[in-house]
Amino acid sequence: MHTVAVVALDQVIPFDLSTPIEVFTRTRLPDGRPGYQIRVCAERPEIDAGSFVLRAPWGLEGLKGADTIIVPGTATPAATLAPAVVDALRAAAAEGTRIASICSGTFPLAATGLLDGMRATTHWIAADVLAAAHPAVEVDPDVLYVDNGQFLTSAGAAAGLDLCLHMIRRDYGSAVAAHAARLSVMPLEREGGQAQFIVHDYTPTPQGSALEPLLTWLRDNLGRDLTLADIADHAGTSTRTLIRRFREQTGTTPLQWLHRARIRQAQHLLETTPHSVERIADQVGFGSPTAFRDRFKRTTGVSPRTYRRTFG
Repeated sequence: MHTVAVVALDQVIPFDLSTPIEVFTRTRLPDGRPGYQIRVCAERPEIDAGSFVLRAPWGLEGLKGADTIIVPGTATPAATLAPAVVDALRAAAAEGTRIASICSGTFPLAATGLLDGMRATTHWIAADVLAAAHPAVEVDPDVLYVDNGQFLTSAGAAAGLDLCLHMIRRDYGSAVAAHAARLSVMPLEREGGQAQFIVHDYTPTPQGSALEPLLTWLRDNLGRDLTLADIADHAGTSTRTLIRRFREQTGTTPLQWLHRARIRQAQHLLETTPHSVERIADQVGFGSPTAFRDRFKRTTGVSPRTYRRTFG
């Protein structure tokens, strides 16, 4: 039987902690036998879990011999990781143990150095902080999970379920994973490369900056067929100067900024209106529904219709 050890750190997020426990505990093989046994491990007998105190039945010795170790997220992801936990995770890695993190659990896993030189993800809202704190890690904020073989990381909340189902599929095949997904009332088909559904804003311009009136005008005119020359004319400057100012103050080009703003507005319309995809494409300034669908999927990772089914 495959042993999964879940590490409970101080300020552990209860949802992240319970996700692997529930999913793996309920997994059954075709003959009805359980596929996993679970150990909840901690450095100390009692762990602060925010709204309650957790009494872990295993100490860090429970990590030894485990086939998989899960590091759930914590409410204080940037907190210094106890040396004993660092040593235990590194020792397990040296033995070839598979180690996965859920949500902000990527922070303590990255603090061990085990993710250096690798691609990893976390909840999109913390991706920039993770990248700044661990520059040796290639942070991808746009996916649900990343599988590097021995080391796996996932985004927030439901993405932890996706990662657990992915590991079950790796261990026992699609039929067992599909049964676990049905028990969790979860779709099995969400792949790790699917986007976190977030269109990230570019670096905001300082209030009162020279570009602020222009950006407001662009937001108010998303439905118009605007060219770079149109934007430069409205700004009263040359296209070359406009591009330079955008790079300096937003980190991107005027047309890239405009495309992102259009997609954000399209997301809002898909969530809040019954308008057809074709009508929304026209409302946000795309020349054709096909161009809109292509741009939307490149930006969010899913089609407009899939996005609406999820969030509408």
